[in-house]
Amino acid sequence: MRLHYLLLLGLAFAACSNKDGKDATSATTPDDSLVVASAPANGLNPVADAKANDAKASEEAAPASAEHVGAGKACQYYTGQYDKKKSYIVISKRDLRLYVYADVEGEPRLLADYPCCLSRNKGQKQRRGDNKTPESPAGKPFKIQQIQDASTWRHDFHDGRGNILAYGHWFLRLQTPGHSGIGIHGSTNNEGSVPGRASEGCIRLLDADIIHLKETYAYVGMPVTIQAEGEGHLPFMDKAKKDEPKAVTYRAAVSKPAAKGSASTAKEPQSSEVPTIQDPGEQYHAKSRN
Repeated sequence: MRLHYLLLLGLAFAACSNKDGKDATSATTPDDSLVVASAPANGLNPVADAKANDAKASEEAAPASAEHVGAGKACQYYTGQYDKKKSYIVISKRDLRLYVYADVEGEPRLLADYPCCLSRNKGQKQRRGDNKTPESPAGKPFKIQQIQDASTWRHDFHDGRGNILAYGHWFLRLQTPGHSGIGIHGSTNNEGSVPGRASEGCIRLLDADIIHLKETYAYVGMPVTIQAEGEGHLPFMDKAKKDEPKAVTYRAAVSKPAAKGSASTAKEPQSSEVPTIQDPGEQYHAKSRN
């Protein structure tokens, strides 16, 4: 009987000390995240339970990123007719994927997506050599400026492997005001980095994927949006019609990369960011940096 009486007193005291209706734990904790962490979701802490349930629902609703689902593979979706000049690329730093869309009959439609490797350092590119992938301004996508044969281009990563083939068959040079030498290319001798964060600023695809992208979708002038680190899908991306995914069918490589030591028809790149090939935008980019 005495124990029952003491229990009733304790409940009455708890009710009086919490007249504002807030959970006692949260009332004395300035950081709500500590409440969720310290109180188990077992019905004893309604505030913590609600927050935990909201967080779980948000996590389940969020699209899975390449970082969570593994390497993944390239996929094709819509394979019908469309105006190639109405197609465009979106590169998601969050998803580590390159998406190709087109406006088909007035509506956006997903054509294909590829796993990709981006810069080893996160954030917006500020200067040459900072090992960051530039992000396009809102509403102002970059564009493919040139499509170049990079099958003989080499690079020394200073990891003991020497001056090795590194770019796949194609280099899709992007016009990125304020910066030069950024492009979408293959990952010869570095395919294990795709998807991931390992480049010096460019966007790497698997060697077979850069060939497929170039031969199937890419064109000079194609818009390329590169999203910021924490940026979610653009509104049209979630609304775009998405057909049943199909595995990409690769045809035989156009040509084999030249063997090490053989003559090259292109100038060797000085770094993975800046292949030494002259293009119309170089002088503009140089001026804008100074």
